[in-house]
Amino acid sequence: MLFGSNKNRPPTPSGGVPKLHLPLLPLRDVVVFPHMVVPLFVGRDKSIKALEHAMSLDKTIFLCTQKEARVDEPQEEDIHITGTIGALLQLLRLPDGTVKALVEGRERGRIESFLPSPDFFYVEVEPLPEPEEPPLEVEALIRSLNSTFESFAKINKKISPEIIATMASIKDPSQLCDAMVNHLALKLEDKQTLLTLVSPLARMESLYELMRGEIEVLQIEQRIKARVKKQMEKTQKEYYLNEQMRAIQKEMGDSDDLKNEIGELEERLKKKRLSKEAGQKVRHEIKKLKMMAPMSAEATVVRNYIDWILALPWYERSRDNLEMTKAETIMDEDHYGLEKPKERILEYLAVQSLVKKHHGPILCLVGPPGVGKTSLARSVARALGRNFVRLSLGGVRDEAEIRGHRRTYIGAMPGKIIQSLRKARTTNPVFCLDEVDKMSTDFRGDPSAALLEVLDPEQNCKFGDHYMDLDYDLSEVMFITTANSLHSIPSPLQDRMEIIRIPGYTEDEKLNIAKNFLILKQVRANGLSMDRVDITDNAILTAIRRYTREAGVRGLEREIATVCRKLAREVVKSNDHASTQKIKVSGKNITQYLGVPKYRYGMAEEQDEIGLVTGLAWTEVGGEILTTEVLIMPGKGNLILTGKLGEVMQESARAALSYVRSISPRLGLDPNFHRRIDIHIHLPEGAIPKDGPSAGITLVTGLVSALTRRLVRRDVAMTGEVTLRGRVLPIGGLKEKVMAAHRGELKSLIIPQENEKDLKEIPERILKSFTIIPVKMVEEVLNAALVLEPGRPLFQEVKDGEETSSLLVKAGSGLNADGPSLDAKH
Repeated sequence: MLFGSNKNRPPTPSGGVPKLHLPLLPLRDVVVFPHMVVPLFVGRDKSIKALEHAMSLDKTIFLCTQKEARVDEPQEEDIHITGTIGALLQLLRLPDGTVKALVEGRERGRIESFLPSPDFFYVEVEPLPEPEEPPLEVEALIRSLNSTFESFAKINKKISPEIIATMASIKDPSQLCDAMVNHLALKLEDKQTLLTLVSPLARMESLYELMRGEIEVLQIEQRIKARVKKQMEKTQKEYYLNEQMRAIQKEMGDSDDLKNEIGELEERLKKKRLSKEAGQKVRHEIKKLKMMAPMSAEATVVRNYIDWILALPWYERSRDNLEMTKAETIMDEDHYGLEKPKERILEYLAVQSLVKKHHGPILCLVGPPGVGKTSLARSVARALGRNFVRLSLGGVRDEAEIRGHRRTYIGAMPGKIIQSLRKARTTNPVFCLDEVDKMSTDFRGDPSAALLEVLDPEQNCKFGDHYMDLDYDLSEVMFITTANSLHSIPSPLQDRMEIIRIPGYTEDEKLNIAKNFLILKQVRANGLSMDRVDITDNAILTAIRRYTREAGVRGLEREIATVCRKLAREVVKSNDHASTQKIKVSGKNITQYLGVPKYRYGMAEEQDEIGLVTGLAWTEVGGEILTTEVLIMPGKGNLILTGKLGEVMQESARAALSYVRSISPRLGLDPNFHRRIDIHIHLPEGAIPKDGPSAGITLVTGLVSALTRRLVRRDVAMTGEVTLRGRVLPIGGLKEKVMAAHRGELKSLIIPQENEKDLKEIPERILKSFTIIPVKMVEEVLNAALVLEPGRPLFQEVKDGEETSSLLVKAGSGLNADGPSLDAKH
């Protein structure tokens, strides 16, 4: 048979088969034989163009298989030279851009050469005519093939009797071979080999060998199935597939895998030093594993359990660096300030150098965000020469996260404590439990209760994880927990930890941290160098005062990063990367980089006012100035409290009013003054919740100022709890409050007398900027905070027998815009 039009057919060489010029379609994962109709899905541009070219002529195309299917852009050497000359029966374009082609193989052919073509492969093909074969040998092989194919069909069960009858009716040996190939699950290489064989006799012999091999494979599969059925007489149906795999492994000679795995576990057990209890447990579990089927679910659980025990560090420990000077230097390199926690670590090193075995300390670093609690824990690990591991407890609400799940549950695992120690690979790491104040509780248990054993030095030497079911010694672990506040940590858990408070940084400390750490870090992170950048102290101070309001330095670092990004943009925009000229950022031009200032610096009032008092508050992000406003209005004795005050602060306001009423005769007020007026107490920034007892003296001062029409000094701040008898009680968070007063440029600070001892924790430079007024009674507060006019004392003497109803303030009659003017007695 001859194919192709006159355009495709070159001159026939004398004495040879005429050669054809045809477009080539490379195939992946398929071999097309003569007498075979195959649908092909084509997506490559070259292949589509080859099909279109063939359709435009006589629909003849050459089909060859690629050597490697994963090659998307095959070259000449990537394509087999023997293929099939085929005819395009149908060509259909699909919506996704691909083409479906229906092709029929006609005869074998061989590529003689590749012809120039920019859009697709164009080849010169020599048809391969089949030689004449001895008829007797051909007939014998045809019978053998048909007989073997019938045997194959009996085992395979997928070949219908109609196909067997069709094969028996084919008398042409070449067509018989090509037809049988389609029904055999042969490898692509074997199919290509059959296509390459031109001689029908050689092709039938090769196909016979391949078919006998397939029959042997099917017979082995049948033996495997029979063996599996015998083994599965008393087992569940779902177990069938696992046993079939086991039988397959036995047939392939891989039945010793389980023995090898058990041998590896026993070898690890010999090399690993375990506790007596753990060693006995592992030996018992290995003995139990030997009796199990390798593919059973229980065997997997036992293997995982043994692996966890052997992977845990039992006696592996890192050697501590006991050189105090070196450890102190390392911590100073990483953090500026933070004297208390550093001092505690050095104390631990001193004890370790004197005592061979000492329980690891359990520290709780409490402070606002961004003050370096977690990074300090990492620095401690570096200073001690220990491994560091961190576990975040924020949002943890399941006790199993700490203690693990019991092995009876599907997918059970050890708790996070054991998992983290496996990562640490030593028994004495520095273990940071981050955000210990942000755990929650639900029906699955209380994780904070599970931590009681972990963080108890008397109990954690025998910590019990539900999954491990073994005692594990945590006594050498140095636990460092971090929290923003203590009020959400249960009292029993607090009792097990050594609380170290890390208050907010002072302005000087922030300046030094920025100069020594943050600027260098951000300059490098943004591709700059310190030779090109000069950020002055004034610029840093402006960023601290006008663009951040925080106790830590995270916001400051973000602002410095913003400046560095702007500088990097300037450098790139100027195309002057090699210049050595410094870009200076000062307090005057920093607004060009950071924009409009976000905050006012300081909150102190500009003038003395009536009923306006400057108080101090502690928040999780440091101290804040809290302005308190008191307004008197005509009314019926109502006390109005606004500003989103908590229950404790509302009670403080009522207590303050009760105290003022009790001393009203001494203030020159009518004892029944409250019946004719309404008192409104407001704390600005009403969207922010406020609570706590430390605003007691602030509220008393505001009430007395508004009722007696006396001015409050604008440069005085105060904090302290008040009792109904006028005593001033101590408060907490003094350092943070002093820092807030310092930022507000206040001159005097009224504090409870019992808090004088806390002033030692505050830098001397900060204290020198204040006049500290320690007070014991409210009268001292009023004398210090109110503007006293000459000849008009604040407190008046009340004579025995004098009726309190005559003690009125004669400051005028009626009411004005600021409140009622009560009659005053001079």
